[in-house]
Amino acid sequence: MQELISVIVPIYNIMDCLPRCVDSIRRQTYPWLEILLVDDGSNDGTEKLVDELAALDERIRVFHKQNGGSSSARNLGIRHASGSYLGFVDSDDYIEPQMYEKLMECIQEKKVRMAQVSRDEIDERGKKLPNVCEPPKQAYVCSGQDFMKELLLHRGDCSYCTKLTEKALFEEHKFPEGILNEDFYLLVEMLGEVGEIAIAPEQYYHVFYRMGSNTRKKSRNDFSRVFMDIVDNADMAERVVKERYPALEKEAVRFGLYQRLDYMLHIPVGKMVKGDKFYQSVKRYLRKHIKDTVTNPFLSRKNKIYLLLLTAAPKTVRRVHGWKMKRRAE
Repeated sequence: MQELISVIVPIYNIMDCLPRCVDSIRRQTYPWLEILLVDDGSNDGTEKLVDELAALDERIRVFHKQNGGSSSARNLGIRHASGSYLGFVDSDDYIEPQMYEKLMECIQEKKVRMAQVSRDEIDERGKKLPNVCEPPKQAYVCSGQDFMKELLLHRGDCSYCTKLTEKALFEEHKFPEGILNEDFYLLVEMLGEVGEIAIAPEQYYHVFYRMGSNTRKKSRNDFSRVFMDIVDNADMAERVVKERYPALEKEAVRFGLYQRLDYMLHIPVGKMVKGDKFYQSVKRYLRKHIKDTVTNPFLSRKNKIYLLLLTAAPKTVRRVHGWKMKRRAE
């Protein structure tokens, strides 16, 4: 088990959560570990805190850079990593002490290049939220095609934070910069080279969920770019499926429709105009795929109804949906 693991933490203005995150990595039971803290241009005192935390443990290396986003920070960490395997932890999250020991055991026992544990989400009050990805009942090894299927059906976990990945896989790939949901994009690109993935059921990774994240709207006119990125990623996934996994065509179409449903249910009505080319392209896609909406076996009845209504009367449906969500929040 004497393989060095490099754990990369992208950091930006996160004073309140960073000590807990770094401490959880320092407490790992796997001994052959280095910790790369990449300060992505913090300006609230986090840049000093990073250096203070590094003084506590000789395994920590610090890099300061101009702000460029999480992907940029991760890519810098990859370039400087000494380990044969790479792990990633977001700076507001934290992990269980045995996580990397478990991941390395999976990699060595199953002879795979990537292993994954499960995760849960914890809110600001310390309450566990419903699972985004249900953990399996027992450990198993998944083929690349089967993992792709799980992603397309929104049952798989695309996050690199729950994974341990052979560094060699990053020689030809890097995290795309300037987009959100970057993990999905990179994983879909990389899956063809990964082969099989070992998946463990233990929820050793804890996502700290709080308001103000990238997908939260601060006012009714704000619209996170993530909802456009997920549509772009759906198009990319359809192209990859056509080239590598033709048996997953229906799952890919379902994914494209579902991602556009998510987009349509979040875009402010004020942005649903003729001059918005992206919005118009989503409408054209929905109209073109009406038959797929009706016949796709992987869409729920509720999904189909919403998609058909949004295709027929998008603004009206969006207004009604927004009103219903507001009433529910009250």
